[in-house]
Amino acid sequence: MKANETIDSFLSDKLQIIQSRQGYRFSVDALLLAEFVSIRSNDVVVDLGAGCGIISLILAVKRKVGFIVGLELQEELASQAQRNIALNKLVKKIGIIRGDLRHLPIGPEFAHVVVCNPPYRRQKSGRINPDFSKAIARHELSTKLDDILTAGKALLKPGGRLSLIYPANRLTEIFAKMRIQGVEPKRLQIVFPNSYSNAKLVMIEGKLQGKSGLKILPPLFGQGGSQ
Repeated sequence: MKANETIDSFLSDKLQIIQSRQGYRFSVDALLLAEFVSIRSNDVVVDLGAGCGIISLILAVKRKVGFIVGLELQEELASQAQRNIALNKLVKKIGIIRGDLRHLPIGPEFAHVVVCNPPYRRQKSGRINPDFSKAIARHELSTKLDDILTAGKALLKPGGRLSLIYPANRLTEIFAKMRIQGVEPKRLQIVFPNSYSNAKLVMIEGKLQGKSGLKILPPLFGQGGSQ
């Protein structure tokens, strides 16, 4: 572990996670999405923008996945993800590739499931953090929704599933752009800070070449208040 990093315990000490002390640290969004994503036995999963590997690690510990590939653009985060995998003895379950989802280093129709906790704030939405690692993880500086959907479509096998988390006010945009890519919205869960506030986040699962028909899951309360 480096001097500027911490190790934190999760899942009742089942996971030990190395993170930057001052740089980007994963948020509750990643934990919510890891619970939302649907996994079938032996599914191959691609985690786009894997960060320190938190979603991949949770899925490897809690679900019966076949194998997970995490794709991460930033060198520091990719290094943390690789060290987290080794620390938690999950090298047979997860591999990390440093690369750009706009220029995929993975072949087409590779995965049953693609999951992405994206940088979902538009460039002109709010103050951009002066810490580059935080800024690129939160704002659409290098990766936009269209890039994620294009990558997801390319990576998925026919009938594969794409799961995303985004601000609630982008829901109609996401549905429209998913359908342009041939990914049909199939599951939706809405996240509220509390029972008397407007929704802050939505989690969406789309199916490549899926038929119409949307399942709306019970809402989640008590999360998303800082978004």
